Amino acid sequence: MAIKQKTVPGTIRTGGKVWLYLVLLTLQYGAQPLITKRFTGREVIVTSSVLACEAAKVVCALLFLATAGSLRRICKEWTLIGSLTSSALPAAIYALQNSLLQISYKNLDSLTFSMLNQTKLFFTALFTYLILGQKQSVQQIGALILLIFAAVLLSIGEGSGKYSDGNNSDHVWLTGIIPVLVASVLSGLASSLCQWASQVKKHSSYLMTIEMSLIGGFCLLASTYSSPDGEAIRQYGFFHGWTASTLIPVVSNALGGILVGLVTTYAGGGFVIVLALIVTALLQFIFDGKPPSLYCLMAFPLVVMSVSIYQKYPYRIKRKES
Repeated sequence: MAIKQKTVPGTIRTGGKVWLYLVLLTLQYGAQPLITKRFTGREVIVTSSVLACEAAKVVCALLFLATAGSLRRICKEWTLIGSLTSSALPAAIYALQNSLLQISYKNLDSLTFSMLNQTKLFFTALFTYLILGQKQSVQQIGALILLIFAAVLLSIGEGSGKYSDGNNSDHVWLTGIIPVLVASVLSGLASSLCQWASQVKKHSSYLMTIEMSLIGGFCLLASTYSSPDGEAIRQYGFFHGWTASTLIPVVSNALGGILVGLVTTYAGGGFVIVLALIVTALLQFIFDGKPPSLYCLMAFPLVVMSVSIYQKYPYRIKRKES
């Protein structure tokens, strides 16, 4: 009786396009926290920047589908009921997650934010197990424990106030650490729901991007009826605090969403995450003149090892054959 092992694909398929996508996503992912912090003023209303990002994602996804020649076919196959059952709940979750990330961007340094944001790996693993029954290998469970240790270190470092740019520790916790950690929980839940829709409903990733951006946008617009952001928009205008450079993080974020879909189709994501953290640290030092804190230096190798191990040792399904 032979035992055949089936492994979840995780190797990078080499090729010119694949490496181009990897390089572009690494640069985008690494630079996004710094770009957002640098070009989005504190006066910019969070809901307005999130809505602009969602609109840019729709435009980019439509352009990609049109270029691929599949836009007309998808339009013919699309149904409202199918869209709502597949995309409505993750869209609402992602809309809230994006708002929390925009708040956190402004109140944490770029490297700390990027590393804390990787805790979404833990919550994605948790929710894919609960929703899809997808198990983790022993090595992956160990990697997730390392990731939690790293998050605790970073939270202690930022919360102590010593490395938080002069902000008091309560402010850093409430507007920086807690929002990014809650966003990670929401990201894990939404990712699992998207994976369910992709596997069960056979939904295209680009169609889901369009649907979730539109539905999430409508959810945010509805929230402005009674939210503080809605009041600010009515009082000061949708583009209050915006400059021409505010479009840079909006477009960058939208293109990043498209690149994620391409990279996960052709390669593994761990390679990008590890390099992107290095890019973030370098850019933060070059443009802000801020070296990583002691807590960041302690947490950095833990995050790198965690992501690398998690991607390298997927759960192996043993199948017996007579």
